[in-house]
Amino acid sequence: MLDLLAASPLAFVIFLGGLLLSIAIHEFAHCFVTDRLGDPTPRIKGRLTLNPLAHLDPLGTLAIVLTGFGWGKPAPYDPYNLKEPVRDAALIAAAGPASNLLIATLLSMIIKLGIGGEFVALFSIQLIFINVALALFNLIPIYPLDGSKILRALLPAQASLEYEDVMERYGTIILMMLIFPWVGGRSAASALLSPIIDVVIQMFV
Repeated sequence: MLDLLAASPLAFVIFLGGLLLSIAIHEFAHCFVTDRLGDPTPRIKGRLTLNPLAHLDPLGTLAIVLTGFGWGKPAPYDPYNLKEPVRDAALIAAAGPASNLLIATLLSMIIKLGIGGEFVALFSIQLIFINVALALFNLIPIYPLDGSKILRALLPAQASLEYEDVMERYGTIILMMLIFPWVGGRSAASALLSPIIDVVIQMFV
């Protein structure tokens, strides 16, 4: 991201704006599903909105600027308001990446239909990349990313509890190690996800 800022400030602003908007939609999707599952916590806390300012996490936003990967403010929910806390938490978590893949699908249709001409197509391709990267990054099963809640719901009961304990203790540290640019300005998350992102984007574009 910093390389892009040095090369083209305008492109950096457009890219960052698209990323922050995509994160807002991602977090709104979490909050919307939480609300639909009977937990009013996001609505009470003012998070049932598409306003990016309501969803930005300071550390996650800084990580975006420095590494190109990051996260929004975790969507609030009260497990006591959910009928099946582990299952419903996984559904809430899955809503975020699903919303980004839906955005990528809609943008892909805009490109294929030729709506808006070349400029819209180029901008749409950038947004597709952002949303695919955001979806796949958040599916990494490391706390506090969405993938950790999804994996916890898929594991047997005892393994799920042990996994949760490890993630609560070390998840954030592991995540920071994954996104820190260790070698040549590239993070382990980037090295891991870039080939997968390229394949998925080819499917859309």
